[in-house]
Amino acid sequence: MAKKTVASLQTGKTDGRAYTKVIKMVKSPKTGAYIFDEQMVPNEAVKSFFK
Repeated sequence: MAKKTVASLQTGKTDGRAYTKVIKMVKSPKTGAYIFDEQMVPNEAVKSFFK
């Protein structure tokens, strides 16, 4: 019984694979220190995030 329950829960996880967590270092204009810009973006938009 437990195997069927676990297998049915795993079918909904494919939506989470469509996104990637990206981290970019950005220099702050006020202090000059580097800050990290973290976002969850769709896999298709990863290259455009870093441009």
